[in-house]
Parts: sequence; C-alpha cells; structure tokens
Amino acid sequence: MIFSETKLKGAFIVDIEPIEDARGFFARSWCQEEFKRHALNPRLEQCNISFNKKNGTLRGMHFQLSPHQEAKLVRCTKGNIYDVIIDMRLESETFREWIGIELSADNRRMLYVPEGFAHGYQTMEDDSEIFYQVSESYHPESERGVRWDDPLIGIAWPMAQPLISDKDRSWPRLEL
Repeated sequence: MIFSETKLKGAFIVDIEPIEDARGFFARSWCQEEFKRHALNPRLEQCNISFNKKNGTLRGMHFQLSPHQEAKLVRCTKGNIYDVIIDMRLESETFREWIGIELSADNRRMLYVPEGFAHGYQTMEDDSEIFYQVSESYHPESERGVRWDDPLIGIAWPMAQPLISDKDRSWPRLEL
C-alpha cells in the first residue's frame, strides 16, 4: 500500500500496489501493521456501504464528537465520487481547510479520514457505491455536521444542484 499525506496533517490518500499476472491482480486494501507504521488509527469497529442511485447525490458533511470521534478509510467500489474532508480540529494549523479527491472503482484509491474531520462526497455517476471502514461505532448523540455549502469553508463541488437529504441540508454553518 502506498500512503501519500495530503496538505491536511493526518489525512492520507492510500493507493493499492497490485501484484499482477495473467489472471488479473492481487492487492492489500487494509493492513493493521501498515496503518500503525504510519501512525494512523488501526482500529476497525464497523464497515458501511452507501449506495446512491443518482449522479449528483451529495452526502455530508458528517463527523462525531469526542469521545466517539471516528477515523474512516473510504473507497468507491462502483462508479465515481468526489470525496471531501474538512479539518474541524480547532488546534490545527489547517482548521476549516478542505480537500477533495476523486475516488472511483477504476482508480481503486482510498482516502484515510482522521478523527476530527468532517466527511462527505458527491456522486459523479449513477449507481455509485461507497465502502468505508470506521474506527468507532455510530453514536447518534455524538453526530454533528457542517453545511455542504458553507461560504466560510468554500467547497468547490463538481455539481451545483445536488440531490441532498433534508438532514444534510439543515446542518449549521460555521461561525467565526
């Protein structure tokens, strides 16, 4: 596995290293020891699948408060998404900064989202499916979110008119 740290400390793009032959390839997508070696949370508490029927569907921006903060390893297993994370760590030099990367079934890339980050994505194809591994169980009382279109953050989403749930549309904006 190839770990490339992003401009947001602790957030990594993870690429597989396929071993190929005439049949296809084999690659690891998870290795507890590799995650420990990169000082990433190796705990795996829960795995989730999100299926999205329509191109332009937007889910986010979600996170959980302490003591239930979660790290995620996100991969698109079918279709294509624009995956976005926001650094919500108050003490961080990159507080409120965001990055977005393309995750697709074709590029097989993953994004490691550390604790203290909000996460969301927009689908770029119909019938996109996302698989993500999470270090903490879901705790509704700790769930929070930030508006997907908060001008203080300024995420440049690929599509301007997303299909979005009422819940995600109602997350608050950040205040200075």
